[in-house]
Amino acid sequence: MKKKKILALVLAASMAGGMLAGCGSTSGGDETAKGDKSSGKVYYLNFKPEQADQWVELAKEYTDETGVQVDVQTAASGTYESQLKSEMAKDEAPTLFQVNGPVGLATWKDYCYDLSESDIYKDVESDDYVLKDGDAVDGIAYVIETYGLIYNKALLNKYFELPDASIKSIDELNNFQALKTAAEEIQAHKDDLGVEGAFTSAGMDSSSDWRFKTHLANLPIYYEYKADGIDTTDAIKGTYLDNYKQIWDLYLNNSTCEPSMISSKTGDDAASEFALGEAVFYQNGTWAYNDIKDNEVADEDMGMLPIYIGVDGEENQGLCTGSENYWCVNKNASEEDIQATLDFMNWCVTSEEGTKAMLPMTFGHECSGTIDKAGAKAEAYGYKEGDRVIINYAKYCHACDMCRSGHENLCTNVQFCMNGFAEYAVYSLNNTVFVHTELMIYLLRISERNESVRYSKLFKPA
Repeated sequence: MKKKKILALVLAASMAGGMLAGCGSTSGGDETAKGDKSSGKVYYLNFKPEQADQWVELAKEYTDETGVQVDVQTAASGTYESQLKSEMAKDEAPTLFQVNGPVGLATWKDYCYDLSESDIYKDVESDDYVLKDGDAVDGIAYVIETYGLIYNKALLNKYFELPDASIKSIDELNNFQALKTAAEEIQAHKDDLGVEGAFTSAGMDSSSDWRFKTHLANLPIYYEYKADGIDTTDAIKGTYLDNYKQIWDLYLNNSTCEPSMISSKTGDDAASEFALGEAVFYQNGTWAYNDIKDNEVADEDMGMLPIYIGVDGEENQGLCTGSENYWCVNKNASEEDIQATLDFMNWCVTSEEGTKAMLPMTFGHECSGTIDKAGAKAEAYGYKEGDRVIINYAKYCHACDMCRSGHENLCTNVQFCMNGFAEYAVYSLNNTVFVHTELMIYLLRISERNESVRYSKLFKPA
């Protein structure tokens, strides 16, 4: 974000939100509510069921402060596109909705209000975070996500210790052939390891198939874009489709269920299999933490690998990170409703009241804030009370081959800093980045469930 104001996007706040399908609430204020700005109102069709309660609470907070009515409806998991089509056909259509990127924008661009003159766009640091159609800004990202192969460190170490294991450490697991070898040997020794399969089930119902039809499918497209220097889907030749097939086949043939059963498996099945220690690998993202925590897999035993598909040089490839969630404003709404929606969006990401709406949450990363107390080691490096800092959410081990060779971004034992929503939090010196005192703290990156950002006071220990 540009250096004008503190921004704290609390919007993708919660891993603790209830999985409420199709839930919603209207937050209406009376005519005497303080700060009543206009006759406009807001209707937000939310994509994230796990954030339903938080959005309703945030809407009420805004209405209490401004008197502007905010209606939040949340689509059931896997039904957003169909519900959006249905709602857009109504007289009272959503004024604020979401698209998943360029593909989603192609469907909905005729409904998108140009945000290029909006306050929220003026504070966006880079156009990498927006969807543009020529000079028009049709969408602004409010979620940054990371995904890959989540793995159970304890189970993987148990495999490494097998006398006939071909792969002996996580450092060797850095390409498709190594992954294939390990997966097939885990599958062959599943009884010895106490698992049902190397990979969780690859369910193909709507609660799970997006992991493979979009996330996994991004890999061959990414490599083709990179190799050929293309920037449009029209130029795709399908160079790496065989690679896509071979990783998919690896999932199917070395999972907790027979390939013929995938049509009956769901996203909940896959999450449960990993959470209960029945599978070593689980393709998903950081948002899945809430689905697998507090079960058989301890937090310290969770890691994430890049998805390897057999492309030259992939041993240097990092995790997949990007956005599939962009805010769009309905240009067909009334002028009053459009302005009310723009005001609400800006309030959510700039106001102290908006950010505090999510304070009860103790999750969240990619945060920033002001040092309240610095430990002895931090003081020795010049940090002091009142310094502004940004927190690097990735905690590197500094011991694996990747870290020792200077490639910390490929750390095979990476863990993640949380507590971004806490008023006070403790972070290590290694994860703290100083921000020049003349700069304000600006935040754009947030992600669903456990990836959210806000500003807060921060401790740094020695």
